[in-house]
Amino acid sequence: MTRVLVVEDEPQIVRALVINLKARKYEVDAAADGASALQLAAARHPDVIVLDLGLPDMDGVDVIRGLRGWTRVPILVLSARHSSDEKVEALDAGADDYVTKPFGMDELLARLRAAVRRAEPVAGADDDVTVDTGDFTVDLAAKKVHRDGRDVRLTPTEWHLLEVLVRNTGRLVSQKQLLQEVWGPSYGTETNYLRVYMAQLRRKLEADPSHPKHFITEPGMGYRFER
Repeated sequence: MTRVLVVEDEPQIVRALVINLKARKYEVDAAADGASALQLAAARHPDVIVLDLGLPDMDGVDVIRGLRGWTRVPILVLSARHSSDEKVEALDAGADDYVTKPFGMDELLARLRAAVRRAEPVAGADDDVTVDTGDFTVDLAAKKVHRDGRDVRLTPTEWHLLEVLVRNTGRLVSQKQLLQEVWGPSYGTETNYLRVYMAQLRRKLEADPSHPKHFITEPGMGYRFER
């Protein structure tokens, strides 16, 4: 059974989320502040976290950073902050998706299901493929990346984006295709997600992130992976 950690200080929202999640057979834990959230995440090991950014004791972005220090669990941000800069900050810290308040419960649950799916291993006919670029090696079967003799820690969303690009080596993958394959069919215009996550992959894998040779941007069209 999928375990969800809800981090939210508004009792009405917590109650609505708990009722709807339990009705769909999720196990639910709830925390009303950032410190409790970090403790519960360590103790209960949730499969996905729904996190409000406006917490009473700390900024939700700091909670994301704290979680990303040790776990790759999918994080779905729930926030009244609507500006693009604030969304990018949360994504840049390691969030996987962002839903603004007020929100529709059906949309939130769909995004939560998509976040959980991204974290699950996916079988494929060519899962024995290993791609070596000279700078790093991608092992599609083990879902691992090695660089300089060490494993590179990727979040589920970073891995999924990398996997789609690697399986299309040398081919342009459009922004819409990437968004729909990585985040789900209801996505297609959230290009800031791609910008943030491509920057993260470049920081982790490119020898010179400001002059990438493996993760190539085709302006206005999409991205291409080159060995």
